[in-house]
Amino acid sequence: MEVLAMKIEDYDEAWKIWVHTKGMGLNNLDDSREGIRKFLRRNPSTCFVAKNEGKVIGVILAGNDGRRGYIYHLAVKESERRKGVADRLLKTAMKALEKEGIKKIASLVYKENKIGNQFWEKEGFVLKEGMRYRSKAVADLYDISIE
Repeated sequence: MEVLAMKIEDYDEAWKIWVHTKGMGLNNLDDSREGIRKFLRRNPSTCFVAKNEGKVIGVILAGNDGRRGYIYHLAVKESERRKGVADRLLKTAMKALEKEGIKKIASLVYKENKIGNQFWEKEGFVLKEGMRYRSKAVADLYDISIE
């Protein structure tokens, strides 16, 4: 397995992983090819894919606002889970964020995503009980998450 900077050419394989990952929150604007192209342009050194024999088996999108780092869409192909792929992707993204001067990283995980929450807890990410995450779309977004 090798971990490489994500390129827009990896989008189709990454998309297939995302839509087959239970608990992913996707929308048709931000997660479209053009939305991901824009994200990669803004965060060229912090997004990665894991490949095995040239095929994408895992993906992580990470970025920052100059103060905090954020992890988006960490997902691994189901047949490749429990092999250290997510851990390696996360560590690679965290190191890349650290190189950019980021000292604190956050990840949003749906409350019902038990597997995801177990992973983040194992990785040392602390649940912030007293916080409420709020968002408001400024454009029409369609949630295409999988149950």
